Amino acid sequence: MSAIALPWRRKKAKKRAANLPAEYNLLLTATLCLLAFGAVMVFSASSTTRVLSDGGLSDSAFYLKRTLLFGAVGLLILHVTARSGLQLVRRLTPAFLGLSLFLLLVVLVAGTTVNGSSRWIGSGFLQIQPSELAKVALILYAADLLARKPKRARSLEGLAPFLLVVGAATLLIVAEPDLGTAMVVCFAVAATLLAAGARVRDLALLALGLAFFGLLMTVIEPYRMARLTGFLNPGADAGGAGFQAAQAKIALGSGGLFGVGIGNGVQKAFYLPEAHTDMISAVIGEELGLVGVLGVVGLFSLFGYAGLQIAKKAKDNYGKLLVAGLTSLVLVQATINLFAVMGLAPLTGVPLPFVSYGNSSLMATLFAAGLILNVARGGTARAGKLRVVEGGRRPAKKRSRASSARTRSRKSGGGGRGNGRPRRAGHGGRRRASG
Repeated sequence: MSAIALPWRRKKAKKRAANLPAEYNLLLTATLCLLAFGAVMVFSASSTTRVLSDGGLSDSAFYLKRTLLFGAVGLLILHVTARSGLQLVRRLTPAFLGLSLFLLLVVLVAGTTVNGSSRWIGSGFLQIQPSELAKVALILYAADLLARKPKRARSLEGLAPFLLVVGAATLLIVAEPDLGTAMVVCFAVAATLLAAGARVRDLALLALGLAFFGLLMTVIEPYRMARLTGFLNPGADAGGAGFQAAQAKIALGSGGLFGVGIGNGVQKAFYLPEAHTDMISAVIGEELGLVGVLGVVGLFSLFGYAGLQIAKKAKDNYGKLLVAGLTSLVLVQATINLFAVMGLAPLTGVPLPFVSYGNSSLMATLFAAGLILNVARGGTARAGKLRVVEGGRRPAKKRSRASSARTRSRKSGGGGRGNGRPRRAGHGGRRRASG
């Protein structure tokens, strides 16, 4: 029995795989390639520093092991989310958003401080970065709200409740302080609003307000002002505020066209701060050269193309907005990271999705990729249908077959005979004639 069932199951699995759209395979391929490439580069960027830090006593594969462990858990989440659970995710969106905001408050009170920033809860092996969860939660909330009430996107008055929630979350993230993640949230939300039909004029007004707020936050915080001046004039303080940017440019310049080879980079050995996290793009440029950087850009371009095609072909408005927002979230984060490393934008501490070391970031992006794949497979999460009744809105009830049959019978003009034949005179007919 099992020998007969096994080939049948294999044929069924192959048939399901053949029915998957091309965009599904493109996005999954890009995700897995970036994930595998990231594990290699995390090991290359961190192993040298770990060995040299205490005379070779440290485990050179420390960050690689953690990346593989959390990557495996993230892939499991991606697999489960891609196959089912979209309706559950939508139903739990308010709880997910509330939890994210609560954790953003907790991290300000009892967070772990690293390099002057309180962005993590916990210590050692288990550390959570609430801002990474909040990014995804805000996109889920935007997709759910704007799919239920699409008219809200057409005016700033309609968007006011949503913008208040986004503003509160952004202020909490900025207070950590983490201006880079706040920028990612704002750009991704703006892309979601644009997909929902928001007016460009309204988005432009919001952009002006956010630009003024960002400039104000930069001016009042000395280290942010130093980063901005270091970006505008890197050579003015190459040993201070401009040190990280200068070392990134040296790494990219040393790599040339094809790089010095994986593991042979020099800048990661105490010259380039945060080489395995925020500045991993510089390590890629040094060891794999321009070809390696273009390869990474190509994979993110493939991810973006597949994501936007999936959004275009989504079966409902919720899927369209969800995929557009999550795809924009990944692309915006990758763009900010690459631009900062290449000296085209100020350094903001934003990691490269799927590639940089960061357990919370990795789990969040794989969860987002799973949701996109679910929509690509034809998954929907429509809200319950409502019909307007006097005095309020009640769920529409399905009519029974008997009532539907009676309705069709009345429309056809016969008492239970809907075949168009004339009725024969009977007792009922005589009663009507006499009455």
